[in-house]
Order: sequence, then C-alpha cells, then structure tokens
Amino acid sequence: MGMMQEFKAFAIKGNVVDLAVAVIIGGAFGKIVDSAVKDIIMPIVGKIFGGLDFANYYLPLNNQDPTLPLVEAQKLGAVFAYGNFITIAINFLILAFIIFQMVRILSKLKKDEPVEEAATAEDILLLREIRDSLKK
Repeated sequence: MGMMQEFKAFAIKGNVVDLAVAVIIGGAFGKIVDSAVKDIIMPIVGKIFGGLDFANYYLPLNNQDPTLPLVEAQKLGAVFAYGNFITIAINFLILAFIIFQMVRILSKLKKDEPVEEAATAEDILLLREIRDSLKK
C-alpha cells in the first residue's frame, strides 16, 4: 500500500475526523468563554470590588506613572500586568470546569451503553463443530 493510500486511510478514520471537529468547536467555545469572562463576569467582579477594572491592574517596572492605563504604560516599558493574568486565570477555570462536566456526562453515557457479552463456552463449542464439519 502506498504512503498516500495509508495516509488517506488514516485521515478518514473516525477518530481523526472527531478530533478535528473537537478542536474547531473547542476554539469557538474558548472564544465564547473568553467573551463571557471579559464582558460579563469581570465587570461584575470589578463592580463588587469598587468599580475597578481588573484588566488595567499592573505594577510598573520601568518607572511609569501608575495612573496610566495598561496599554499606555506598556508603551513606556515593561509592566507586571497581574490584572490581565487574573482575568485569563478565571477564563481558564471556567473553561476547565465546563470541559470537566462534559467529560463527566459523556462517561456516564458510555457506562449506560450495553456491553456485548463475551462468547460463552457453548457458543465456542458450536463454532468449533461448524468449523470441523466445514473442513470435512
């Protein structure tokens, strides 16, 4: 079998196609979670903590004015942008929790599927008899 035929057989297997679909859906889902955290959750958390915008929390490392917005401070030199890190960490936790729940549900569904019974000794004996009679 040529290499192209082997690759074609590999590429059209269900697992590879399923993985490709999962990566695409996961990327889109990640954008949804990112938007939910950035546009919905973090503004609420910021409001609870006194109307603060976590995305602009940073420590200046190059003697910048700490009252500058993060983007402006980054233009003037290095900053330790811990507010952005907090936002991304919350994003990760939400995404990890949702994926955990999805895996948990899928594993419960797989447990409910009936498992094929292994061939019993009686079935094996019958199959051997048929094989032996066909040999004759």
